[in-house]
Amino acid sequence: DCPGKEGVGGRKRNLGLLRSKLYMGERRRTEPVVESTTTAGDHGTLRRSQSDRTEYSQKLQEKMAPQVGSSTPATSPQEDEEQVSRRMMAKRVRIITELMQTEKDYISNLDLCIKEVVQPLRNKQIARFDVDGLFSNIELVRQVSAKLLSLLEEATTDVEPPMQIIGEVFLQIKGPLEDTYKIYCYHHDDAHTMLESYEKDEELKQHLRDCVQSLK
Repeated sequence: DCPGKEGVGGRKRNLGLLRSKLYMGERRRTEPVVESTTTAGDHGTLRRSQSDRTEYSQKLQEKMAPQVGSSTPATSPQEDEEQVSRRMMAKRVRIITELMQTEKDYISNLDLCIKEVVQPLRNKQIARFDVDGLFSNIELVRQVSAKLLSLLEEATTDVEPPMQIIGEVFLQIKGPLEDTYKIYCYHHDDAHTMLESYEKDEELKQHLRDCVQSLK
């Protein structure tokens, strides 16, 4: 048929094709595709449609999947607080245990120093060797440390962790600790200078070596 002169049969065929296209268009619109508000070419529309289908499928699978936590009640804030409290209490117990063990090791080292170094040097009665000036009030340091350990053991032995009042121990021994270490720290620099001078004297240095060897 020529343009502008198509017959009745040609118009019917064109009408049929138009209806077919409209029907296919209606089917495309009813598919689960999220329409885009941005106009683009055919290729852009196709890519968005595939992406939208994937997104829709994922959301549908999430809705259809069984809820894992639906059969068990959610953790209440009270349970969370109890867990935090238990963790903090366990940490506190570890710190107290480490504190007491450190104090025990410190007292053991002081005992060794007094027994193997201080006392032997005093017994030798070396005229040029000021034992008390070198070691200051080390015996008092040992005594106050032993008292601190005793109070810590008293506060923790056969006492439930929540009832162990450790801060009170340090408040109780605060005065003796300050008085003892005030003297020790005050003489520390002088003792260090004294030790350096003794190490320059071969005879005195040998006495110190003997004590160190005894410690080893």
